[in-house]
Amino acid sequence: MLYFFGVPVIQGIPTLSEKAEAIEGEFLKTSTNFPYKKLYSIFKSIMELNTSARPFLLTGFVCLEKAHHWISIPLSAVYTSIVLGNGILIFLIRADHNLHEPMYYFLAMLATTDLGMTLVTMPTVLCVLWMNHREISHGACFLQAYFIHSLSVTESGILLAMSYDRFIAICNPLRYTSILTNTQVIKIGMGVFMRGFGLILPPILPLYWFSYCRSHVLSHAFCLHQDIIKLACADITFNRLYPVVVVFSMVLLDFLIIFCSYIFIFKTVMCIASGENRSKALNTCVSHICCILVFYVTVIGLTFIHRFGKNVPHLVHIIMSYVYFLFPPFMNPVIYSIKTKQIRSSILQLFSPTPSRT
Repeated sequence: MLYFFGVPVIQGIPTLSEKAEAIEGEFLKTSTNFPYKKLYSIFKSIMELNTSARPFLLTGFVCLEKAHHWISIPLSAVYTSIVLGNGILIFLIRADHNLHEPMYYFLAMLATTDLGMTLVTMPTVLCVLWMNHREISHGACFLQAYFIHSLSVTESGILLAMSYDRFIAICNPLRYTSILTNTQVIKIGMGVFMRGFGLILPPILPLYWFSYCRSHVLSHAFCLHQDIIKLACADITFNRLYPVVVVFSMVLLDFLIIFCSYIFIFKTVMCIASGENRSKALNTCVSHICCILVFYVTVIGLTFIHRFGKNVPHLVHIIMSYVYFLFPPFMNPVIYSIKTKQIRSSILQLFSPTPSRT
């Protein structure tokens, strides 16, 4: 059975070329009295041409296939830590009324994005490493790629929103509560998520009607847009240009705005007369700055490896992609737990034994 946009196609099988369309037309005109052998040969020709019906094949760690089971142990531990760390962070912010402030609402959004990224990539990675199950259907692959890239852009937007929060808190503290109301935070959050998931739709949708007649082997254990379009036998000019011109430009713009906002923040902090107040103001930014560095350094590193590392072993590309997908979600809860006093005290309160009543 062939599927198109998730719907079974019985007649009008999608074709890859004009030749396939001609064969299909002849097939549909076939009467019930048509000789069986010719009918079979026509149908076989269509199936051979329509190679896009084949599922994609995911790839684990090249040259380390025999060690996949061992590699899966630390990866499983990291995945579990990410899920627990971000899950606890979201729970604390929701349960503790002392954390019901804009800064922590944005942090909850960041943790949700990190958790989503992990849950999207974890199933296919562990299936490849544990069971050597490499096949993935086109629909599932495109959906995974959509969520991976959408969540990446969304995380950049959340870091931008968090820098805006710090900018208002330090540069305009008297108006902080009137500017960043709960309603305003919700609007900013919705805008960030809509931008992330909306920007990625245009390059993902064409993947559903592209023909795939080359090798169906992807270079990672998860689906990425840049990997999928390499397998397409179609005009992919738009899909090559759009991510560079629109998506990358948007993420770069986010970084530049964050950088400029911190220039104003540091100028304001340096004007504070009291050394103690100056230190207190800077401490509120340390966690956010660490998260920014963790995210953008891994993005830049992965970009440079893909663009300029043609002679770099493919294993290095794979390792860098895992660093990008695992390091920020793993480090963000750790950074905020260590550097933020309110979250640290909430964690201690959560895990401290409840005093018994006498």
